[in-house]
Amino acid sequence: MVNFNGTLTEEENSISLHNRGLTYGDAVFETLRISGKKIYFWEDHYFRLMSSMRVMRMEIPMEFTPEYLEEQVLKTVEAHEEAKAYRAKIIVWRKEGGTYLPATNDVTFAILVSPLKNPFYVLNEEKYEVELFKDHYIPSGLLSTLKSAQKLPNILGSIFAQENGYANCLLLNEKKEVIEALNGNLFLVKDYKIITAPLESGCLNGITRKQIIEILGAIPDYILDETPISPFELQKADEMFLTNVITGIQPITKYRKKTYDTAVAKELLGKLNAKARLG
Repeated sequence: MVNFNGTLTEEENSISLHNRGLTYGDAVFETLRISGKKIYFWEDHYFRLMSSMRVMRMEIPMEFTPEYLEEQVLKTVEAHEEAKAYRAKIIVWRKEGGTYLPATNDVTFAILVSPLKNPFYVLNEEKYEVELFKDHYIPSGLLSTLKSAQKLPNILGSIFAQENGYANCLLLNEKKEVIEALNGNLFLVKDYKIITAPLESGCLNGITRKQIIEILGAIPDYILDETPISPFELQKADEMFLTNVITGIQPITKYRKKTYDTAVAKELLGKLNAKARLG
């Protein structure tokens, strides 16, 4: 089942072949984690979605309040078999019509839901090797920070990772700065300093990235540095980890010949779980 403009319906009957998200990538989305009928960090997701729609010059419907969209997500969850937790995706696209120039800025939305195994974040301590993906670059700038349907480097990078036996790949911008992974933000740990790329580099404006930054602000043992990351810094780090709203924190165990510790990732994951329950 899929929630299509507020109505639960069969997925295969809901999407037109003239959908602008399909034909032009004219769409934005939010991926949510739900546990115990609670959407993790819902307020942050909601305001990021509204911001993305404004950047894309989409008309925001009057009914798109936080309460309405939260209700629609939870209604869709309830239509599925009971699970411990859920992944939900809100997709918003411009209505049909026009070519590059849209015929309207009005929007349509859909919500898709699938079950998750764990009701809270669990640290994956299995081998997790990454490599740089250098075939294509992410342009620095505002559009790259959005959760939009324009994700070709992420798709091609995922294929590259699978073909070469990597768990993930790290993406570069046109300045050859390391900005993020295929499916999350990147953090480096060096002594007491924790480094992540700034939004100006073109990394995703991640919801979990925001939570980790807030958590680090309350821990006096660490200093956060939002600064461009050179590929040469990767092998100098003591630890590297990725963040996204579904996994929480994923430690990187190996990059080329360097292996990494996971102590900071373990510490932060406990604090992230606590923040998710309270936030």
